[in-house]
Amino acid sequence: MLTIAELERSNENLNLELIMNRIKNSLLVVLVASAFTLTATAQADSTQVVENVEPAEINWMSFEEAFELNKTAPKKWMVDVSTSWCGWCKKMDASTFVDPIITDYLNENYYAIRLDGEEKEDIVLDDATFKFVASGRRGYNELPAKLMGGKMSYPTIVFLSPEVQVYQSIPGYKSKEDLLPILQFINEFEANPSLTWEQFNEAFTSPYATE
Repeated sequence: MLTIAELERSNENLNLELIMNRIKNSLLVVLVASAFTLTATAQADSTQVVENVEPAEINWMSFEEAFELNKTAPKKWMVDVSTSWCGWCKKMDASTFVDPIITDYLNENYYAIRLDGEEKEDIVLDDATFKFVASGRRGYNELPAKLMGGKMSYPTIVFLSPEVQVYQSIPGYKSKEDLLPILQFINEFEANPSLTWEQFNEAFTSPYATE
């Protein structure tokens, strides 16, 4: 039979054990809660980073802006001639011109210009002024008409040299698969004027081939 002293010591040990178990349980709850909070915070931060990353966009500019920039930083030009009513122009904007490969290549190698074929405001380039001509159903501006050789078709992509001379005027909708090799060919042609389209096309490998 246990004595009173032994019972008291037993109860003390039992109480101490209960207290230690409660402390352990409390610590476990705190640790779990902390881990959950840290994980949730990390996930939130990660989500925020993803949400804050915006896709690159083409650095579009006006013809006048590119004309002034080109005086001190000569570069090839890609001029997108379009109109507000042109459905194929809008399709290119929504597909071809948002492709990251097209975007990066254009921004690195070209001045990208938006030009309204029916621009009603005068376009002034140094001493030259290009005006709107009220002709036909809609009329046209003299500058895009000159760049396209008078063939008012939309969309039309016009490539200009750093000397602002027309390399090529290419009418019609162009997908990203169509446009990328043209961009690269014009870029390489400037460095190697003897390069033919056939030679370039034989060596070209499309990054879209596996899509």
